[in-house]
Amino acid sequence: MAMTPEAKVKKKCVEYLKSIGAYYFFPATGGYGKSGVPDIVGCYKGRFFGIECKAGKNTPTELQKNQLRLIAQAGGIAMVVNENTLHSMEYMLNGLS
Repeated sequence: MAMTPEAKVKKKCVEYLKSIGAYYFFPATGGYGKSGVPDIVGCYKGRFFGIECKAGKNTPTELQKNQLRLIAQAGGIAMVVNENTLHSMEYMLNGLS
C-alpha cells in the first residue's frame, strides 16, 4: 500500500529522532486519549516536545493549535513540520544543550 504524504513526513521525523537518540512515541487519541495531541511526542535532552506532522499546504486544526500552544506555555517545544520544514525540527532539537 502506498504511503500517504503525511506518513512520509512522519517517517522522516522518526528517522531523525532515532538518529539523535530522542525518546518519542505516537500517542493514541481515542478512548482515554486527548484530542488534538500532536502526532509525535517525546523528550530530548530533558525537554518535552510535540510535533504535528502535515503534508503540503495542510495546517493544524484549532484543537491541534491549542494543544501546541499549551505545550509551549508549559515550557515544551511545540512545532508543526511538513516536507519543506523538516530542517526546522532539526534546528530546534539540535539547539538543546
